[in-house]
Amino acid sequence: MAASHAGIMDAVYDLLQEKSVRDLTMEAVAKRAGVGKPTLYKWWPTKAALVLAMLVERMARKLEKPTALSAEQSLLFRVRRLIDALNGPLGKIVAGLIAEGQSEPAVLQEFFERWVSPRRNATIADLQRGKDAGELRSDTEPGLLNDAIFGAIYYRMLLRSGPMTRRFGEELVEQIIRGHRSETARK
Repeated sequence: MAASHAGIMDAVYDLLQEKSVRDLTMEAVAKRAGVGKPTLYKWWPTKAALVLAMLVERMARKLEKPTALSAEQSLLFRVRRLIDALNGPLGKIVAGLIAEGQSEPAVLQEFFERWVSPRRNATIADLQRGKDAGELRSDTEPGLLNDAIFGAIYYRMLLRSGPMTRRFGEELVEQIIRGHRSETARK
């Protein structure tokens, strides 16, 4: 199964370099991977589930962070890695899944649960640790801080309202976190 799984993930990735998530078919994946459609449906009940599985396998590892970072360092690390990933071939896939989710709410829900939520929760936990350690003001709301930063990144990716560069990410973090640093952290 491991060889078939890797072949299927490779097929999904390769096909999505040629076509959009919307135009991808289970038939094309099965053919490219050299497996039957029943094999695909046994493990992934929908095309979106299959694309998400590939996305999580290929992109999630690139976003993991070292553990001994301050809240701000952690945030910068996550922002840089996400921007790098979204600027690569997987960014088109993320945008395609979000687009599919506009007409298929189950796709958007699964995208949120499998992709966004684990990263959001980890970042919020890092920000809460920073708040508890006195790096951030006591009235900082970690969830809102996370959403302000990552919402701006997804906004820029989806609407192409400006360049999505590491510099943009670093300036975004600085602008938003500046007002949340504790007096101790400012010194």
